[in-house]
Amino acid sequence: MAISTSTPSDGAPGTASPAGTGTGTGTGGDGQRRRTLLHRLDVRGAPYAFVAPFFVVFAAFSFYPLIYTSWISLHRVELSTLNLMEWVGFDNYTALWDDDRFWNALFNTFTIGVLSTVPQLLMALGLAHLLNYRLRGSTFFRVAALTPYATSVGAAALVFTMLFERDFGMINWMLSLIGVDNIDWENNKWAAQTAISSIVIWRWTGYNALLYLAAMQAIPRDRYEAAAIDGASRWQQFLKVTVPGIRSTIVFTIVLSTIGATQLFGEPLIFGQGPNGITGGADNQYQTLGLLLYEEGWKNYQMGRAATVAWAMFLVLILVFVVQRIVKRVLARRA
Repeated sequence: MAISTSTPSDGAPGTASPAGTGTGTGTGGDGQRRRTLLHRLDVRGAPYAFVAPFFVVFAAFSFYPLIYTSWISLHRVELSTLNLMEWVGFDNYTALWDDDRFWNALFNTFTIGVLSTVPQLLMALGLAHLLNYRLRGSTFFRVAALTPYATSVGAAALVFTMLFERDFGMINWMLSLIGVDNIDWENNKWAAQTAISSIVIWRWTGYNALLYLAAMQAIPRDRYEAAAIDGASRWQQFLKVTVPGIRSTIVFTIVLSTIGATQLFGEPLIFGQGPNGITGGADNQYQTLGLLLYEEGWKNYQMGRAATVAWAMFLVLILVFVVQRIVKRVLARRA
């Protein structure tokens, strides 16, 4: 019996196609490569996606205004016609350098900063040292210390303005009890700067105290125990253990307070009670750089000059940052 054999035709059931096998292998390889690529993008790109919103907001509301302000500072621009700019180069900067009001505002900013920063940080350091002890109701005292910081600048400045009023203020009334005549807090230069500094001290002492308290609580307790065993008193422990342990925090608060003093605006503006607030008094006796910027831009309508003042403030802050880095390195070497 003869058995006939026939060649299977292409596509017959039960037969495997070499091409089909190759195609399936290729599809699987492409899928694996795609999954590997997506995994790499996820691992490497996810951190950038998480931080991207910050950089977008920073670019829109910080970096772009900074660059645009620098561009405006090179032009003569009025507030009413911002679309019309006249190129003047660095004339605004040279005019600012020769302007006595700028140097007066810079000096006032420095003096008010010193009058507010030094007592503020010393009081905050002492308050934090007291709060570092185990006291009943310590949470209440910590919240109470932070309450002035939560108070708005306008409310605090208005209250202190009434307290320092010349004829009916409580401060002058208390001074009259010990035989001191009424002080014209607004028109006297140093009295006005002292009054404005008191507003800043009241608002920021508690905030800095909590920063110091957090740093103090991070100091290991065995250092205090070792100092006590060596016979150190509480004052010696404070000087030899606490202060060196929070040195970096102290430097940070000094820089932070300096930046705040450079940008001081609301307190002297409200303290002036009217047009004198913009000019920092009749004789510019307490005009800060922030008030000078506001006067140039929104009273004199010279936005180019206002932008120049803003950049001068920015350069001052850069100088403060450089000084802070130098101080930090010196302290690190001594440690």
